[in-house]
Amino acid sequence: MKATILTWEFPPNVYGGAGVHAKHIALALCKLIEVQVRTLEEGPAPDFPGLRVWRYRPSVRGLAAPDPRMAKAFEVLSFNVNMVSDPIDSEIVHTHTWYTNFAGALAKKVYGCKLLATVHSLEPLRPWKREQLGAGYELSSWMEREGLEACDAVVAVSQEMKEDILKFYQIQPARVHVIHNGVDPEKYHPKDGTDSLAKFGIRKPFVFFVGRLSRQKGIFDLVEAMDHVPEHVQLVLATGKPDTPEIEDELRQTLRKRPDVVWIHQMLEDPDLVNLYNEAAVFACPSIYEPFGIINLEAMACETPVVATRVGGIPEVVVDGETGFLVPPREPERFGAAITKLIEEPDLAACMGKAGRERVLEQFTWDRIAEKTLALYRSLM
Repeated sequence: MKATILTWEFPPNVYGGAGVHAKHIALALCKLIEVQVRTLEEGPAPDFPGLRVWRYRPSVRGLAAPDPRMAKAFEVLSFNVNMVSDPIDSEIVHTHTWYTNFAGALAKKVYGCKLLATVHSLEPLRPWKREQLGAGYELSSWMEREGLEACDAVVAVSQEMKEDILKFYQIQPARVHVIHNGVDPEKYHPKDGTDSLAKFGIRKPFVFFVGRLSRQKGIFDLVEAMDHVPEHVQLVLATGKPDTPEIEDELRQTLRKRPDVVWIHQMLEDPDLVNLYNEAAVFACPSIYEPFGIINLEAMACETPVVATRVGGIPEVVVDGETGFLVPPREPERFGAAITKLIEEPDLAACMGKAGRERVLEQFTWDRIAEKTLALYRSLM
């Protein structure tokens, strides 16, 4: 069996959980079957032994449109067409996110392959994308719909995500399968990470956040939550690519009067990322919308307790009162109170951290995820 994975994000172009997933599922699957990845050409490409990676670029430039933000959506559409212009001889085509869903629908029509998509988020649940894409949000939503409704099978990364898929799209329930995200426990593990503290000017204890700079991630709620945390506790924000220049400027303005915050506005690389997971007293995930949240798994694998919002697939990862605390979204005072409890009770925090790693090892390794994915591939044949 051969599988072709279509993904916008793939090393070196990774800025969110979908890119992390695409990388690791491809590497785990290529140990079991032949895998080709078709992805964006951007930056120096790393070599992955045993994995074929083909890279493409969008072909639309200088689009004449009333709203220049629309150009992004049209570039993605052209990228989808370019990816399937080269013949595909795989039995399975597997897409990730709206950035490639439409390419999957095209591939199924042209090459007769079986089509599967992993859903990491849904456009109907991200209305703030209109801030990023303008009227192009209508195009991204259409591409997602066409791609998902053409699928022979759809993977939801959480049970909550499955329910959302069935709510918004005309897909038979039997075609939607829940396969959670995973994490590499050999990369994310307990270790001494103090070398990275001086590098970024961080003092302990600190609360750690890592993720895209997006409305979706609830970053402004987290900053407000620190008003309800002891003054000696620092907040460290490691934000990747911003959705828009405006949200980056807004955060910069917000933090001007917050000396208790260290802002690392870049994607953290190893070993700094793993070091900061380990040295943090608490990992914070204040998302407004989060279909799964790989970042919580990464923190748990490092034996760091988590305070997260009770949204999307997070409750399927973080066990409230066992591996951390869950609180309602957009309630900074309650979020801050949960952080404070872990800061003031280090024995409880350590116990929750150990329980988190045990949970990761039992249920969320990439080899386990790949086995379930391959079984689904075979069922489609």
